[in-house]
Amino acid sequence: MAEKMNTQNEMNKPEYTLLNKDQVFGEQAIDLFQNLGAESGATDFAVANGAAEGNTAWFLSTAAGYGDVDIVNQSGSHGVAYASSCGGIRPAFACLDLRALFGDPAEAESHICKDLSGFPEVEFGEYPQTAADRLMARTLEEEYKKGSLRKTGKNYESVRFVAGASASAECPEYEYLQKKYVRVRYASKDTHKLSNGKTCQTGNRVWIEVQPVRWFYDENAGILISRPVLIAGILFSSDSNYDGNFAGTEAARLLSEGFAKDLVPSTLPEMTAEEKAKYDEEMERARQRRNPYGLSFGYVTEEDIIRGAIESDVAVFVHGPSSEGKSARVKQIDPTCEIIYLRNATPDSLNGRSVYNQSTGEMIDIPPTWYKKVVAKCEAEPDKLHVVFFDEINNALPSIQGMAFNIVLDREVNGLWKLPDNARVVAAGNEMQDSLAANQIAAPFFNRFAHVYINTTTEKWLKWARENDIHPAIYSYIAYKRGETLRSKYDGEKPNADPRKWEMASKMLYTTGRPEMLRSLIGEEITDEFVQFCNQPVITLQRVLDGDYTEEEIRDLNTAERYATTMGLSQADDADLAVVREFVRGLGEEFRAVFDSLRTLDMQKASGSR
Repeated sequence: MAEKMNTQNEMNKPEYTLLNKDQVFGEQAIDLFQNLGAESGATDFAVANGAAEGNTAWFLSTAAGYGDVDIVNQSGSHGVAYASSCGGIRPAFACLDLRALFGDPAEAESHICKDLSGFPEVEFGEYPQTAADRLMARTLEEEYKKGSLRKTGKNYESVRFVAGASASAECPEYEYLQKKYVRVRYASKDTHKLSNGKTCQTGNRVWIEVQPVRWFYDENAGILISRPVLIAGILFSSDSNYDGNFAGTEAARLLSEGFAKDLVPSTLPEMTAEEKAKYDEEMERARQRRNPYGLSFGYVTEEDIIRGAIESDVAVFVHGPSSEGKSARVKQIDPTCEIIYLRNATPDSLNGRSVYNQSTGEMIDIPPTWYKKVVAKCEAEPDKLHVVFFDEINNALPSIQGMAFNIVLDREVNGLWKLPDNARVVAAGNEMQDSLAANQIAAPFFNRFAHVYINTTTEKWLKWARENDIHPAIYSYIAYKRGETLRSKYDGEKPNADPRKWEMASKMLYTTGRPEMLRSLIGEEITDEFVQFCNQPVITLQRVLDGDYTEEEIRDLNTAERYATTMGLSQADDADLAVVREFVRGLGEEFRAVFDSLRTLDMQKASGSR
């Protein structure tokens, strides 16, 4: 910006502006950007108004040349754009004392938290940010068309400044089930996906939830800046000869005439007792319309489905290639489950047998050993569910599959012995394309199961590896390769890599310390690459935690070695995250971004185990 940021003259009335190039880039940049970099995400509201999916360039206030303005590119690097172009806004304002911002020290403390980055993060003001989930969006649209949504009385003035919006564009705020929403027109010319998974095209109507705005606080500079790009599609200046006079730009008008008003939280008018009772009644009806059966909605993991089937007494079939951790998932639910490997089963071992009693001249029926164990466990713990796990079921002979089918269908062994009420059946097998020995499952048998298809992603495996003490060299290598070598093709002649083989390799590496030995498990080619990886200089997690490194050692690391170090450090426990992240920051901002990205993906995608 051309002039310095003004300090607040009046409590609770910030003067919103944009940062300048010197504050973001170079040796004089404020601590926030020197440590975190300038790359920024974007809200769904910004995406709807013209930002790229989840990210966008954002304007600075300084002139880069006659008619040009400085910007921060999507990658976080410095860029230049025509002043008459459209882009994103990350508002900022000066604040020397956070307590003064809220007017009350106790109130200030309730709005301040320490971000993972180490910088304070402050909640101040409200603004539309995140798309409502699809079910809520449908409900809001239905209520809107009925005219039953309650307006708060607030209109978002800043929408008037979005390119393509009419000068009289109104964006009223609505209240529904104690939350606030706005209904906006998707103005971007490009098709993008919002955080709720909905892909939008120009002209679609989108419901955006109004939420507290989060700001990063740089205490040394006395500056707050919004964490994401809050609004996009903004014309920076109608003057194509921009010379640094920020006060005369449309962006400055947006901040002073629109955004400053919009950020102030709305206050719903007081209701009389009658109005309140009527409103509560309407809201209760709305809840029932939205969820008439009182169900719970949301993402469920593979483990959730397996557990739900077991608790519901529905037999469940777990599909997946060999070594995908199918049995491990079942053991998480019942560590003492009774496993029956049907590939090796015989009629006697599965169904029991009859023997001749010479003294009586009668045949005696003897139940199979697995059945006796299950009955004993179920009787010893009648309030607990116990799993009978038929593994490799489609590798069994058709005759054995038929016996297993009767057990699943009738909960009865050989027509003689009933399964206990607290026994549950789970089966697992390989897909036909993944096993040469697999047999087709008959349709009646297949249809007696709920079916779960296992997919071990790299993120899930890395999360599992951290929790199960997989050797750090193996963890670092798989993370470094982004999962490319988690599996290799099985040709029936040479060893191949898969999640189970890497678990075995970890045990061998811990015991022998000889990485060349792993060729017996994962094959020659991957072992050679793993050995090369282990020979390059890196700083391990344990050394970082022990402080066992020097600045000179860090300086000597090349780009590939810094990347390898970063990937290995992502194995850190949550308790050590702050220390490790501080170290990674010293490797360079691009490596800090990689580290944060990996940990964010882990949190978002790696629900469940392997």
